[in-house]
Amino acid sequence: MTFDFAPLFPAGLPGPSAKWAGAQKFNFTGGNNDPDQVPVEGLTAASNAVLQREGRTLATYGLASGPQGYRPLREFLAAKLKSDAGISCTFDDILIVSGSLQALDLVNGVLLARGDTVIIEQETYQGALTRLARLGVNAVGIPLDGEGMRMDALASALADLKRRNIRPKYIYTIPTVQNPTGTIMGEGRRRELLKLSEEYGVPVFEDDCYADLIWDGKRPPALYAMSKTGGVIHIGSFSKSIAPALRVGYIVAGWDVLSRMLAMKIDAGSGALEQMVLAEYCAPHFTTHVPKLRRGLHGKLETLMEALNEQFGTAAEFDDPKGGIFLWVKLPDSVDTLKLYQSAIAAGVAINPGPEWSTNPSHSRSRLRLCFASPSKEEIRQGVATLAEVCRKEFGVPARIANVERATS
Repeated sequence: MTFDFAPLFPAGLPGPSAKWAGAQKFNFTGGNNDPDQVPVEGLTAASNAVLQREGRTLATYGLASGPQGYRPLREFLAAKLKSDAGISCTFDDILIVSGSLQALDLVNGVLLARGDTVIIEQETYQGALTRLARLGVNAVGIPLDGEGMRMDALASALADLKRRNIRPKYIYTIPTVQNPTGTIMGEGRRRELLKLSEEYGVPVFEDDCYADLIWDGKRPPALYAMSKTGGVIHIGSFSKSIAPALRVGYIVAGWDVLSRMLAMKIDAGSGALEQMVLAEYCAPHFTTHVPKLRRGLHGKLETLMEALNEQFGTAAEFDDPKGGIFLWVKLPDSVDTLKLYQSAIAAGVAINPGPEWSTNPSHSRSRLRLCFASPSKEEIRQGVATLAEVCRKEFGVPARIANVERATS
């Protein structure tokens, strides 16, 4: 007889996960990165060096650096944030966390209660949306354009909420290489956003996880750096610049907020070895590694756009993103990407259907997000060709696949 745990599960628990059946042959999902760009040799050397020098500190929770994380890593981040994003902070303003997902959980944990309201970009990170839904928080989506969150729509939403006596707990934005659209918010619009934040007394939650991956390496200053009131919480990650499986992210905030997050971080510290290795590797190598990574990713993006143009023609619409690892693609309105996802999986192609990345699923019904970082260029070409064939069979789009048309003409 097998013990039945089902009656013990509390109400409201998320549904069960399916067992992992292995990766699809052509995987365009997730925030995976290029396996050939992981600096394995450098990380190996850093691991050996730091373990030989400081390995005995693993006997102490926090590596004798305190609960906020390994001090040399926080010192590296303070210097990097000043140089890259204009953020003036010290290592004491930084909390190391287990990836940006834990950062989301900690910010939500100290600011949100069931029934609260937040403002968020209409198309945004699925991980943020699922967390808000599970917390019972109302997410007000703001439409985007080619420069990110629209300020006219934000001003209108804030005014409407104020009329209804609702004060949002934060404005969540991914201003620098937005996920999934790839837009970058200009400095002028950032000033407008901060002005609205101050006017309505609503803090900004700035997710900067993709900021290292701008093709030309030039970015506007972070909202955190531009704020004159301290009303911004800033988070980032090493997942996109080094390796996602390391699970190392960080939060930058004032001590009034950071101290409350630290009290909620009851995991006895994020992975210590990962922090040690990253600090050892990044200090001498980060500024040479990232440009090489960007060049490789940009090449894969170009391959993906060429493959979509070849296989879908004008049936696939997209903007050329200025960085990142995703392409946000619009297919004809007749295509339901949730249904396309199922058929594509059966053919060995994994995609992210647009409705899962939007506060307005009907608006994103025919959209999909493609991650181009992980597959090789040949896998990108083959995967897009397979996806086009599936889409044609299911929805008649594209009416004729471009390469077949050329072969028969």
